[in-house]
Formats: sequence, C-alpha cells, structure tokens
Amino acid sequence: MYADRNGWVQVRELILGGFFMPKNKVQEVIFTILMVFVMVYAMICYNIAIETGSMTNMVFLHAFRELPIMGPIAFLLDFFLVGGLAKKAAFRIVDLEKDNPFHLVLAISAVSVLLMCPLMSLAATLLFKHAGVQVIAVWFETTAKNFPMALLWQLFFAGPLVRFVFRHLIALVQPREKAAVTEKV
Repeated sequence: MYADRNGWVQVRELILGGFFMPKNKVQEVIFTILMVFVMVYAMICYNIAIETGSMTNMVFLHAFRELPIMGPIAFLLDFFLVGGLAKKAAFRIVDLEKDNPFHLVLAISAVSVLLMCPLMSLAATLLFKHAGVQVIAVWFETTAKNFPMALLWQLFFAGPLVRFVFRHLIALVQPREKAAVTEKV
C-alpha cells in the first residue's frame, strides 16, 4: 500500500528525505535548530510558570535568559546523540510495509521526547534548581513534571509547526539550488 516494487526503501526516503524530515546534514542542522528553539523555549516557559505559580507575560521574557544556556545543550544532545537513537528505535517500532508512513514521524517524535526529557531535566536540575544533596529526587520530580508537557507539546504543536516551517524553508531554497546547478551545466 505504501511501498512500490522497490519496497519500503522508497517510503523511507519519502519520509526522511522529503516531505517531513531533512535530507542532508545542513538540513538536519536547520531542522534541529528550529526544533530546539520551539521545544526548549516552551519548556523553559512551562518550568518558570510552575516555579512562579502563574503564567504571566514576564515568563516569556524571563525564558530568554535561560535559552542561551539550555538551547546549545539541547542541540548538542539531539544532534549528536538522541536524534540518531530516536530514528533507530522508530525504525524498529514502525513497520513501513504495513503502517502509515506518518507513524514513523510520530515514533521519532515520541522516542526523542522519551530520551531528551530526562536529559534536559537533569541539565535544568544541575544548572537552575540548586538541589544540593537532593539532586536525584529533584531530577526525577522535574522529569515527571516535564514529560507530559514535552510529549504533548512535541506531538501537537512543536512537531507540526517545525515540519511546516522547515518544509517551506526548503521549498524556498531548492528552486534556487536547481537553478544554480542548471546554470553551471
């Protein structure tokens, strides 16, 4: 249904190389930067709101103070560790011959949250929570508070938004790249 005579390889290429995901390392960097910004900024806002007890306009401004610290940490973790692990796990979960190809996108997103949330919660605990000897307990508590928000935010807002923006950015650049190649020939 989703694969032709060449099998699932073309479906995999469609998902990872076209409509939903980056094709090469440059596109991967762009996609990761976009996703990190949307996810990390939202999660910082969420944690500030929890800590202060309310969501106010100042939360949005205060979040920009932590973003230069947490953003690079998230980028490094996602680009060099979690992204690859999430894709490998997703390809084991989803059967591209039987499942809708979009299930792969959802699996990558879910596994990314499953891995990133504890890691980023640990970073936040060490950098901002002043947990002292309670570092493990505070890390577990932070992870438990962050996970539901991170998963829902990723699946229902950040993922669709970033894929939409990324798809349109690539569409703007690709015609220029094809024109440049045509001119050189």
